[in-house]
Parts: sequence; C-alpha cells; structure tokens
Amino acid sequence: MNRFDRIVILTGAGISAESGLGTFRDKDGLWTKFDLEDVATPQGFERNPGLVHEFYNARRKTLMAAKPNAAHFALARLEAYHPGEVWVVTQNVDNLHTEAGSRNVIHMHGELLKGRCVLCSEVLAWTENMGVDTACPVCAGVGGMRPHVVWFGEMPLCMDEIYRRLAACDLFVSIGTSGNVYPASGFVGEALRAGAHTVELNLEPSEGETLFAEKAYGPATRVVPAYVDRLLSVQATP
Repeated sequence: MNRFDRIVILTGAGISAESGLGTFRDKDGLWTKFDLEDVATPQGFERNPGLVHEFYNARRKTLMAAKPNAAHFALARLEAYHPGEVWVVTQNVDNLHTEAGSRNVIHMHGELLKGRCVLCSEVLAWTENMGVDTACPVCAGVGGMRPHVVWFGEMPLCMDEIYRRLAACDLFVSIGTSGNVYPASGFVGEALRAGAHTVELNLEPSEGETLFAEKAYGPATRVVPAYVDRLLSVQATP
C-alpha cells in the first residue's frame, strides 16, 4: 500500500445501517415502504406537508436513539492520526460521523437534525418534532419550516467544495454506497482524473465497482476498521 496525503471518503447509507438506520435501496429499504414522490420531493411537500413532516419526525426520533458504530469511529481515528488531510463527504443526513469525532465532514444532502425556514432561509439546529404550524424561531413565520435535507430534484450542497477536494485528492474511498445516484456516482471518475488511488469498501459490489483499483466487501464495521488499520500502519512506517 502506498502512502497518501489528501484523502477523500464518500459515505452512503451502508455505513450507518449497523447503527440501526435504514438503508434506502435494498430489498427492505425505506423506498420499499414509502413512495419517494410523496415524502422526498418538493412537490410531495407542497401536496401534503403534514405527511412529509410525519416521515421526518419519525426518522429524527430514530436518529436520536442511534449511536456511531465501529466504521464511524475508524474514520474519526483516521482523521486524528493521519498526517495529511482527511475529508468525509457523506450522502447521509445523520450526525454519526461528527458524533464519532470526525470534524472534516461535508453533508452534501443536508442534516436531519437541522431545520430550514423557507421564509427567511435561516438554518437551525432541530431535534424536536416539526409540523405545518411550527413557527420559525428567527422570523416567527408559520408554515415555512422544513427539514434541512436535500430532496430529489434539489441541488446537493457544497458541490464546489467537494469537487475541489476531489481534484486535489490522492486517495478516494467509497464506503456503503450503491454508486447509482448522481452526482455522487461520478465522484470516483473525478478522483481518477486527479490521479487518485480508488478504493471501494461495501457490503457488495456497487454498479461502478470496475472503477475501483482496490475493493473489500463485507459489513462496514469489519471492512472499514480493517482498511483504516492498514492505512495508518503504512503511514506510520518510517
């Protein structure tokens, strides 16, 4: 294994599955239980905001009871002990990376424990239930609060920063993601164009697995700590 300086790690729902948070696209995923058009689009929110709030209130409650697992802690350890830069770009809206100790985290799909007011654009920490009659704590407007998450059809957050990190990285690691949702599905290509080494750590091969030079498959709590241990051992070698 080579030494690396600038590491970018993409994480998806698979890294949080063992913390009790449901994935989306497997046979028992959230999208088999809910119609994404109803609960994860701006149009669904316009049609039935009460239903959308119920969905995210339930997800928020589940998240509040969840704890980081060994994979989250391994990435925090990598950031702490790697002599170069480590950035986590997550598609997840949970807070488990930061709870585990990672500081350099980019939430491209927003954060479930935040709310956004469409009336004044304020983004606020949010752990309580939210509803159609919830008033914004900043502007006091009623009916403007929504989860601070990116819905289908909306632009992911921080894309300029993400592409800057990808263009500068020499190691790109994809963890727990299906690899079939744009724009995250194109990140490995961006990393390859930058000359980076590419690694996939997943429960099973993703749709883009041929783009990765190195692969390990199995539960995230097993394959991620094992890879981090190898990486740190090489970096520590004189």
